[in-house]
Amino acid sequence: MIRSRIIGFERALPPFTVTNDDLAEIVDTSDEWISSRTGIHKRHLAVDQNTSDLCIIAADKLIKKAGWNPLSVDLIVLGTVSPDYTTPSTACLVQEALGCKNAFCFDLAAACSGFIYSLSVADKFIKAGEVKRAIVLGGETLSKITDWSDRSTCVLFGDGAGGVLLEAAEEGGILFEDIHSDGSRGMALTAGYRANKSPYYKAEPKSSEFIDMNGREVFTFATRKVPESINRVLEQSGMTMDDISYVVLHQANTRINEVIARKLKAPAEKFFSNIDKIGNTSGASVPIALAKMNEEGLLKKGDKILISGFGGGLTWATMLIEL
Repeated sequence: MIRSRIIGFERALPPFTVTNDDLAEIVDTSDEWISSRTGIHKRHLAVDQNTSDLCIIAADKLIKKAGWNPLSVDLIVLGTVSPDYTTPSTACLVQEALGCKNAFCFDLAAACSGFIYSLSVADKFIKAGEVKRAIVLGGETLSKITDWSDRSTCVLFGDGAGGVLLEAAEEGGILFEDIHSDGSRGMALTAGYRANKSPYYKAEPKSSEFIDMNGREVFTFATRKVPESINRVLEQSGMTMDDISYVVLHQANTRINEVIARKLKAPAEKFFSNIDKIGNTSGASVPIALAKMNEEGLLKKGDKILISGFGGGLTWATMLIEL
């Protein structure tokens, strides 16, 4: 049976950081207010980089460390809700920069679940025998779709990118998954509305180009659906939390992740967190966290890791991977 083995983890963060105290100079907030409600102390923000720039850095490190010839890459999938352009896709910009001329490329928009959705799609191409090597990325420059006068949202988000390489193999890799969407609650978290500017269009704009979120509804959704999703994956696999080395949740809010951990009745040390230093990076948060864990030597061959994303759409996705 063909499986998708994960080869390496890498990340790219803009060098410029903004602390909570820095934000307190532009909006009515404080370090105590932000950190006590979110767990965030600082975030990285792009100054002269776009989403493609960060993704290119992460992908370049990936293929160089693996020793891959760029021409051997068959597929690039990139999860983002803050692309450089509507077209060309950010994935195509990565392809051009890296010289992956034989790859077909596309972006995937599933917000904070986008990286896991992208992994799932690439995994299917590999299992179908259509692809042997793939680059899967999550990248965001959320700073360009954030309303910096809205203290309820501007304190949350950061910029960054992360990713992995996938390769056809006979063992390990992606084992089980659980992926869902609920469009009936989609308006609880919106961003990037594009008004029709045709001279013939008469309707009023429905939403804002900036991130707009019903925090209470998203909190309730995440703390209910994510534990259910993780338990379904464990049931599919015949495993328990005792078999899992780490759980890597989307880094949205420390309170959300603490509630999820309690509902799963799992020890807190199994839940990796880096939200305090990077904020919520949407579709980039899970691969950035995995890359950080790898840098710290936490990931070892044979480890079984649960990753789970949740956010706009509304979408949620859980995946069990074996390193």
